[in-house]
Amino acid sequence: MNPITLVLLAVLLPFTAALSQQKDTVYIQPNQVNTKVLIQGTHRWLVYFKMGADSPRTMFNIWSRHIERKKYEGRDAIEITQVWEDKDSIMHTTRSVSDAKDFRSLFHQSWWRQRGSVSFNFLTGEAMMNDKKITAADTVARIKSIRRGFDTAVQQYTLNWHLDLEVFPLLPYQHNRTFMINFYDPGYAQPKWVAYTVTGSGKLPGLDQQLVDCWLLEHNDNNNKEVFWISKKTKEVLKLEQQFGKMFRYKIKLPFSL
Repeated sequence: MNPITLVLLAVLLPFTAALSQQKDTVYIQPNQVNTKVLIQGTHRWLVYFKMGADSPRTMFNIWSRHIERKKYEGRDAIEITQVWEDKDSIMHTTRSVSDAKDFRSLFHQSWWRQRGSVSFNFLTGEAMMNDKKITAADTVARIKSIRRGFDTAVQQYTLNWHLDLEVFPLLPYQHNRTFMINFYDPGYAQPKWVAYTVTGSGKLPGLDQQLVDCWLLEHNDNNNKEVFWISKKTKEVLKLEQQFGKMFRYKIKLPFSL
Protein backbone atom coordinates (compact mmCIF):
# COMPACT_ATOMS: atom_id res chain seq x y z
CA MET A 1 0.00 0.00 0.00
CA ASN A 2 1.57 3.31 -1.04
CA PRO A 3 2.18 6.16 1.43
CA ILE A 4 -0.58 8.38 -0.02
CA THR A 5 -3.17 5.64 0.49
CA LEU A 6 -2.01 5.13 4.07
CA VAL A 7 -2.37 8.84 4.77
CA LEU A 8 -5.89 8.90 3.28
CA LEU A 9 -6.93 5.90 5.37
CA ALA A 10 -5.57 7.52 8.51
CA VAL A 11 -7.68 10.59 7.81
CA LEU A 12 -10.87 8.93 6.58
CA LEU A 13 -11.23 6.00 8.98
CA PRO A 14 -11.82 8.10 12.13
CA PHE A 15 -14.21 10.33 10.19
CA THR A 16 -16.17 7.29 8.91
CA ALA A 17 -16.29 5.80 12.41
CA ALA A 18 -17.63 9.08 13.80
CA LEU A 19 -20.35 9.22 11.16
CA SER A 20 -21.44 5.69 12.00
CA GLN A 21 -22.01 6.78 15.63
CA GLN A 22 -24.02 9.86 14.75
CA LYS A 23 -27.73 9.83 15.43
CA ASP A 24 -30.12 10.35 12.57
CA THR A 25 -33.41 12.11 13.25
CA VAL A 26 -36.63 11.01 11.58
CA TYR A 27 -39.74 13.18 11.70
CA ILE A 28 -42.48 10.57 11.49
CA GLN A 29 -44.75 11.03 8.48
CA PRO A 30 -47.66 8.88 7.19
CA ASN A 31 -45.42 6.77 4.91
CA GLN A 32 -43.08 5.82 7.78
CA VAL A 33 -45.46 3.80 9.95
CA ASN A 34 -46.23 0.11 9.46
CA THR A 35 -49.63 -0.75 10.90
CA LYS A 36 -49.39 -4.35 9.67
CA VAL A 37 -47.29 -5.26 12.71
CA LEU A 38 -50.14 -4.65 15.18
CA ILE A 39 -51.42 -7.91 16.65
CA GLN A 40 -55.19 -8.11 16.91
CA GLY A 41 -56.83 -9.28 20.12
CA THR A 42 -56.59 -8.39 23.79
CA HIS A 43 -53.29 -7.46 25.42
CA ARG A 44 -52.70 -6.61 29.07
CA TRP A 45 -50.07 -4.73 31.05
CA LEU A 46 -49.38 -4.67 34.77
CA VAL A 47 -48.71 -1.08 35.87
CA TYR A 48 -47.31 -0.15 39.27
CA PHE A 49 -45.20 2.43 41.11
CA LYS A 50 -42.28 2.46 43.52
CA MET A 51 -41.84 5.54 45.71
CA GLY A 52 -38.07 4.92 45.81
CA ALA A 53 -35.50 2.55 44.34
CA ASP A 54 -35.78 0.15 47.31
CA SER A 55 -39.45 0.79 48.13
CA PRO A 56 -42.16 -1.86 47.83
CA ARG A 57 -44.40 -1.85 44.78
CA THR A 58 -47.68 0.04 45.11
CA MET A 59 -50.64 1.56 43.17
CA PHE A 60 -51.27 -1.49 40.99
CA ASN A 61 -53.31 -1.22 37.80
CA ILE A 62 -54.19 -3.63 35.02
CA TRP A 63 -54.46 -2.09 31.55
CA SER A 64 -56.40 -4.11 28.97
CA ARG A 65 -56.13 -2.98 25.36
CA HIS A 66 -58.09 -4.66 22.55
CA ILE A 67 -57.02 -4.18 18.93
CA GLU A 68 -59.48 -4.87 16.10
CA ARG A 69 -59.52 -4.02 12.41
CA LYS A 70 -62.89 -2.83 11.14
CA LYS A 71 -64.67 -0.25 9.00
CA TYR A 72 -65.32 3.26 10.30
CA GLU A 73 -67.34 5.73 8.25
CA GLY A 74 -66.52 3.67 5.15
CA ARG A 75 -62.77 3.66 5.86
CA ASP A 76 -60.44 0.80 6.75
CA ALA A 77 -59.67 1.45 10.40
CA ILE A 78 -58.08 0.06 13.54
CA GLU A 79 -60.14 0.33 16.71
CA ILE A 80 -58.39 0.14 20.08
CA THR A 81 -60.40 0.00 23.28
CA GLN A 82 -58.80 0.32 26.69
CA VAL A 83 -59.99 -0.57 30.18
CA TRP A 84 -57.85 0.46 33.17
CA GLU A 85 -58.58 -1.29 36.46
CA ASP A 86 -57.29 -0.37 39.90
CA LYS A 87 -57.61 -2.56 42.99
CA ASP A 88 -61.40 -2.82 43.00
CA SER A 89 -62.97 -0.90 40.11
CA ILE A 90 -62.63 0.48 36.59
CA MET A 91 -60.94 3.88 36.63
CA HIS A 92 -60.63 4.72 32.92
CA THR A 93 -61.90 3.56 29.52
CA THR A 94 -61.23 4.70 25.95
CA ARG A 95 -62.28 3.92 22.41
CA SER A 96 -59.85 5.14 19.76
CA VAL A 97 -60.25 4.69 16.00
CA SER A 98 -57.27 5.25 13.71
CA ASP A 99 -56.75 5.05 9.96
CA ALA A 100 -55.64 1.52 9.04
CA LYS A 101 -52.88 2.77 6.74
CA ASP A 102 -51.14 5.65 8.52
CA PHE A 103 -52.69 5.45 12.03
CA ARG A 104 -53.88 9.06 12.06
CA SER A 105 -56.76 9.63 14.49
CA LEU A 106 -60.34 9.39 13.23
CA PHE A 107 -62.18 9.29 16.57
CA HIS A 108 -61.33 9.22 20.26
CA GLN A 109 -63.63 8.85 23.25
CA SER A 110 -62.55 8.54 26.87
CA TRP A 111 -64.06 8.32 30.34
CA TRP A 112 -62.38 8.93 33.69
CA ARG A 113 -64.04 7.92 36.94
CA GLN A 114 -63.76 11.38 38.49
CA ARG A 115 -63.83 13.54 35.36
CA GLY A 116 -66.54 12.14 33.14
CA SER A 117 -66.33 11.71 29.38
CA VAL A 118 -65.00 13.50 26.31
CA SER A 119 -65.13 12.60 22.63
CA PHE A 120 -63.44 13.97 19.52
CA ASN A 121 -64.47 13.28 15.93
CA PHE A 122 -61.51 14.11 13.69
CA LEU A 123 -63.61 13.74 10.53
CA THR A 124 -66.38 16.18 11.49
CA GLY A 125 -64.48 18.39 13.93
CA GLU A 126 -67.06 17.82 16.65
CA ALA A 127 -65.90 17.70 20.27
CA MET A 128 -68.00 16.80 23.29
CA MET A 129 -67.52 16.91 27.06
CA ASN A 130 -70.04 15.17 29.29
CA ASP A 131 -72.57 15.21 26.43
CA LYS A 132 -72.11 18.94 25.79
CA LYS A 133 -70.50 20.34 22.66
CA ILE A 134 -67.15 22.06 23.05
CA THR A 135 -67.15 25.19 20.87
CA ALA A 136 -64.86 28.13 20.21
CA ALA A 137 -67.37 30.31 22.06
CA ASP A 138 -66.75 28.62 25.42
CA THR A 139 -65.60 31.13 28.03
CA VAL A 140 -63.94 28.72 30.47
CA ALA A 141 -60.18 28.90 29.88
CA ARG A 142 -59.59 25.15 30.18
CA ILE A 143 -62.39 24.36 27.72
CA LYS A 144 -61.13 26.98 25.25
CA SER A 145 -57.65 25.43 25.47
CA ILE A 146 -59.06 21.98 24.72
CA ARG A 147 -60.91 23.33 21.68
CA ARG A 148 -57.83 25.16 20.36
CA GLY A 149 -55.70 22.05 20.73
CA PHE A 150 -58.23 19.92 18.88
CA ASP A 151 -58.65 22.48 16.07
CA THR A 152 -54.88 22.47 15.60
CA ALA A 153 -54.66 18.67 15.63
CA VAL A 154 -57.27 18.12 12.91
CA GLN A 155 -55.18 20.26 10.55
CA GLN A 156 -52.02 18.16 11.01
CA TYR A 157 -50.79 14.60 10.83
CA THR A 158 -50.72 13.62 14.48
CA LEU A 159 -50.57 10.34 16.34
CA ASN A 160 -52.65 9.67 19.43
CA TRP A 161 -50.42 9.93 22.51
CA HIS A 162 -52.94 7.83 24.43
CA LEU A 163 -51.99 4.98 22.07
CA ASP A 164 -48.24 5.18 22.61
CA LEU A 165 -48.00 1.42 23.30
CA GLU A 166 -49.48 0.86 19.83
CA VAL A 167 -47.59 3.68 18.10
CA PHE A 168 -44.08 2.55 19.08
CA PRO A 169 -44.37 -0.84 17.30
CA LEU A 170 -45.07 0.98 14.00
CA LEU A 171 -41.74 2.83 13.79
CA PRO A 172 -38.71 2.09 11.54
CA TYR A 173 -36.11 1.12 14.13
CA GLN A 174 -32.37 1.55 13.70
CA HIS A 175 -29.57 2.03 16.20
CA ASN A 176 -28.90 5.67 17.19
CA ARG A 177 -32.07 6.88 15.48
CA THR A 178 -34.23 9.58 17.05
CA PHE A 179 -37.93 9.64 16.20
CA MET A 180 -39.71 12.96 16.30
CA ILE A 181 -43.41 12.15 16.75
CA ASN A 182 -46.16 14.76 16.48
CA PHE A 183 -48.17 13.45 19.44
CA TYR A 184 -51.61 14.72 20.45
CA ASP A 185 -53.51 13.53 23.50
CA PRO A 186 -57.18 14.36 22.75
CA GLY A 187 -58.65 16.56 25.43
CA TYR A 188 -55.38 18.10 26.51
CA ALA A 189 -52.96 20.67 25.09
CA GLN A 190 -51.73 21.38 21.58
CA PRO A 191 -49.99 18.71 19.48
CA LYS A 192 -46.32 18.46 20.39
CA TRP A 193 -43.25 17.07 18.63
CA VAL A 194 -41.69 14.62 21.08
CA ALA A 195 -38.28 12.95 20.74
CA TYR A 196 -37.69 9.24 21.35
CA THR A 197 -34.22 7.83 20.75
CA VAL A 198 -33.14 4.24 20.03
CA THR A 199 -30.29 4.00 22.51
CA GLY A 200 -29.40 0.36 21.88
CA SER A 201 -30.55 -3.22 22.32
CA GLY A 202 -31.16 -5.42 25.32
CA LYS A 203 -32.14 -8.96 26.26
CA LEU A 204 -35.30 -9.28 28.34
CA PRO A 205 -35.78 -12.60 30.20
CA GLY A 206 -39.00 -14.30 29.10
CA LEU A 207 -40.86 -17.56 29.61
CA ASP A 208 -38.97 -20.89 29.51
CA GLN A 209 -35.69 -19.04 30.13
CA GLN A 210 -35.84 -17.40 26.72
CA LEU A 211 -34.08 -14.09 26.18
CA VAL A 212 -36.16 -11.68 24.08
CA ASP A 213 -34.11 -9.36 21.87
CA CYS A 214 -35.44 -5.81 22.29
CA TRP A 215 -34.90 -2.30 21.07
CA LEU A 216 -34.40 0.24 23.87
CA LEU A 217 -36.37 3.41 23.14
CA GLU A 218 -35.65 6.34 25.47
CA HIS A 219 -37.42 9.61 26.19
CA ASN A 220 -36.15 12.33 28.54
CA ASP A 221 -38.08 15.43 29.54
CA ASN A 222 -38.29 17.61 32.67
CA ASN A 223 -36.79 15.21 35.20
CA ASN A 224 -38.68 12.36 33.56
CA LYS A 225 -36.82 9.43 31.96
CA GLU A 226 -38.61 6.62 30.15
CA VAL A 227 -37.04 3.50 28.66
CA PHE A 228 -39.31 1.25 26.58
CA TRP A 229 -38.29 -2.35 25.80
CA ILE A 230 -39.71 -3.28 22.38
CA SER A 231 -39.47 -6.79 20.95
CA LYS A 232 -37.53 -6.87 17.70
CA LYS A 233 -39.53 -9.94 16.62
CA THR A 234 -43.14 -9.06 17.47
CA LYS A 235 -42.70 -5.24 17.77
CA GLU A 236 -44.71 -5.23 21.02
CA VAL A 237 -43.84 -2.99 23.95
CA LEU A 238 -42.88 -5.50 26.63
CA LYS A 239 -41.71 -3.21 29.40
CA LEU A 240 -41.46 0.42 30.47
CA GLU A 241 -39.08 1.69 33.12
CA GLN A 242 -39.87 5.28 34.06
CA GLN A 243 -38.19 7.51 36.63
CA PHE A 244 -39.34 10.95 37.67
CA GLY A 245 -37.51 12.39 40.63
CA LYS A 246 -37.15 9.63 43.21
CA MET A 247 -40.28 7.83 42.00
CA PHE A 248 -40.49 4.98 39.50
CA ARG A 249 -43.27 3.57 37.34
CA TYR A 250 -43.28 0.27 35.49
CA LYS A 251 -45.43 -1.27 32.77
CA ILE A 252 -44.98 -5.00 32.21
CA LYS A 253 -46.76 -6.83 29.39
CA LEU A 254 -48.45 -9.95 30.73
CA PRO A 255 -47.73 -13.16 28.80
CA PHE A 256 -51.34 -14.32 28.99
CA SER A 257 -54.59 -12.35 28.70
CA LEU A 258 -57.55 -14.00 30.43
